[in-house]
Amino acid sequence: MINKKLFSFVFLKSEASSLRSLQANISKLDVKVVLVCLIVAFSLTCTRYLGDAYYLISILRDLNLTGLAQAADNLLQHHANAQLHQLIYWASVVIFFYFVFPACIILLVFKENLTEYGLQLKNAGQGYPLYLGMLAIMVPLVFYFSGSESFLARYPFYTVASDESLFPNFFLWEIVYFLQFLALEFFFRGFILHGTKHRFGFYAIFVMVIPYCMIHFGKPMPETIAAIIAGVVLGFLSLKSKSIWLGVMIHCSVALTMDLCALYRKGLF
Repeated sequence: MINKKLFSFVFLKSEASSLRSLQANISKLDVKVVLVCLIVAFSLTCTRYLGDAYYLISILRDLNLTGLAQAADNLLQHHANAQLHQLIYWASVVIFFYFVFPACIILLVFKENLTEYGLQLKNAGQGYPLYLGMLAIMVPLVFYFSGSESFLARYPFYTVASDESLFPNFFLWEIVYFLQFLALEFFFRGFILHGTKHRFGFYAIFVMVIPYCMIHFGKPMPETIAAIIAGVVLGFLSLKSKSIWLGVMIHCSVALTMDLCALYRKGLF
């Protein structure tokens, strides 16, 4: 899917840029890389713990904020739409620590434009044949694996009751789910990749893939292995085009396919 000439161009360009940056700052501490790495570790930690509604409620109780704890408990555990509220809360935490927080660091600390971290629309459509090719591969695979017990036990995240309409809760969840994928792509293929490429060059792709693979731990093994491959391919595309939008489209398309296949297997769609 990626020809040798294109690979060589992206590889040499990123490595040459990294070498120039290293030569110009060889005697200085790369504060930017240090901050990116620390922010990534902090954000991953916060999403892991604060994304758990039960953990949030326990913290509020430990701080003697009983009123807030009771309100959160009612909304996230005892409300008729508690499941949806929990998912939206989790996605909101992810969006904050994967998008809002890093974006503030880029704008206020690095004094840089967000377009330099993958949000530019220019060149966003580059590589669309690869997008179509990945979908052509992924859709049949998703349909095949959607019949497994582990897959059906996990997807869709919003569990639709047998007598429940898909509208509005499932549709609302899918919209929030897609926004979460935008934040995820910005964090991994934007903030991490473009925030470290001046130091690691082409190898920033593989630095990014490590935490990206790890956030898939606990999901079905085929999905976790696929995340390694997808992380490398999407990282390459982002490095080439300086845009994350193709990755956002791929993620949303595959995620929607997974959810619809799961609903179909369960006889709900």
